[in-house]
Amino acid sequence: MNRDIGRRTQLNLRLNHWRVFMVYSFLALAVSLCFFQVLRGGSYAALSTQNKIRVIRTSSPRGEITDAHGAPLAVSVRTFDIVGYPPDLRKAGALEEVAALLRRQGIPATAQGLGESIQKQYWAPYRPVTVASNLTLGQVATLVSDPSFPQFLFPTPVFRRVYPAGPLAAHVVGYVGEVTREEMESRSAENYRAGDLIGKTGIELVHEATLRGIAAEEAVEVDALGRRRKRLSMTPPVKGKDLRLTLDLGAQREAQQLLGERKGVILAMDVRDGAIKVLYSAPSYDPNPLTWGVSSSEWAKLLKDPDRPMMNRAISGAYPPGSTFKPVPALAALVEKVVTPGTTVYCPGQFKLGNRVFRCWKKSGHGTVSLVTALKDSCDVYFYQVGLWLGADRLLEWSQKMGVGQLTGIDLPGESRGNLAGKEWKKRRFSESWFQGDTVNYSIGQGFLLMTPLQLARVYAAFANGGKLVIPHLSDEEHPAGIDLHLPPEALGWVRKGMEEVVRSGTGRASGVYGVSVTGKTGTAQNPHGEDHAWFVGYAPSDKPRYVAVALVEGGGHGSSAAAPLVGQILAYLVGVER
Repeated sequence: MNRDIGRRTQLNLRLNHWRVFMVYSFLALAVSLCFFQVLRGGSYAALSTQNKIRVIRTSSPRGEITDAHGAPLAVSVRTFDIVGYPPDLRKAGALEEVAALLRRQGIPATAQGLGESIQKQYWAPYRPVTVASNLTLGQVATLVSDPSFPQFLFPTPVFRRVYPAGPLAAHVVGYVGEVTREEMESRSAENYRAGDLIGKTGIELVHEATLRGIAAEEAVEVDALGRRRKRLSMTPPVKGKDLRLTLDLGAQREAQQLLGERKGVILAMDVRDGAIKVLYSAPSYDPNPLTWGVSSSEWAKLLKDPDRPMMNRAISGAYPPGSTFKPVPALAALVEKVVTPGTTVYCPGQFKLGNRVFRCWKKSGHGTVSLVTALKDSCDVYFYQVGLWLGADRLLEWSQKMGVGQLTGIDLPGESRGNLAGKEWKKRRFSESWFQGDTVNYSIGQGFLLMTPLQLARVYAAFANGGKLVIPHLSDEEHPAGIDLHLPPEALGWVRKGMEEVVRSGTGRASGVYGVSVTGKTGTAQNPHGEDHAWFVGYAPSDKPRYVAVALVEGGGHGSSAAAPLVGQILAYLVGVER
């Protein structure tokens, strides 16, 4: 009997333990239900909804870019992509199914390749990724009509960029490419999504906000298998705004033909307002493959090309200006009353400064020269002396006033400031003082001084227009006014007279034989990597200037023979077109 009582006691104890366990279990379950259904119910409902809704984003066409006469430089063409959502594509066998479908239609694809591509594109589960791109309407129709076309894939129209002028305007127009993760993060407020196109360089980059359209978005409800059930909403696309440039494509083509296979720049600008008419940098590149997609090896090859075709030499190339710089110290010396138009210097072919000898380009010397004849014959000795009379401080001050060492403000990325140099710069760079020999070199556009072709064009535009430093621009929209330098007309007139003589009977005669009167200056600049660089800068017509042009031929030798004819011909083309 005692045994029975003991057994019942143990049984009751176990039942009590079980009851306590069940009570606590139900309490835990109730708390969990409350947490998931009441406190977090909204969040999980949203996640559930996301699993049923697919937002299909369709790109809008970017604005077209045209030249000054309406010739197309960048247009959008419609192609098609096949897209899907990561959760659907990650299901067992999905990638193999898609790859087999594409191969049947002659589109190379493997499950591994698709997986790697999706991984690169992945941003979030609800953001679609592309499994096939740049398809024609016929290809899409064939794919969709295939009985095994997966219901979780969507064909979507996409607008791709085409550049009809190709390499001819590449450094101006630039190109677009798919937005990167870094770009999306840095521009999060602008609603970029994976697969969107964005300007990478050139006008496409600088005027991205103008050219970019607003993508269409269609929200559709799908079932558990990814099959479309119904459309929930639709936002139509908005095309980007068109952009007309000041560039003259005909003149640009003329510049390309004039340079031929040589490396260099031909640039032309309206002296009145800074409108760029020609900006050709050689060698160039074709932007079309870059926007449609190139392999990493092809991209690396382009970047490592020793001729640097991706570099816009007109605004990013910094070179010693050589004798094209001489009008700047000439003007400064007149305004500062260091010289008069009649002040003469004797040139025996060399200039002694302490123990150093600085030579003139003409070994036998120019004899006695004044400002006009020194410009006409490009006498180095005259400008050595003028530079010392001016002194480094005033020479640098006037250089800066004329825009040397400053960004011009052109609406293109990657512009270089060049190098104004100067005492403080040399102290920082070399821990050395500025010597008179540095001033002598500076006076003829050598030494530490570096300028871009566009900076030189801007300086000469100021000589041509009466002393206004214009803001170069490519967009035909409103642009900033120039800076009035308040240059004394008399001093400016003497410098212009000297440059007129350069073309009439001096070193620049080869620029004046093409039916238009040209005023300008030659330059032959030392090149530490080979033959001298050849320069010529000039404007036309001389009596009523309209355009300024610059020609730089890398390693071209003498500016008088290699560069002057190029400027003469491009100016004749522009003035002739206007007539």
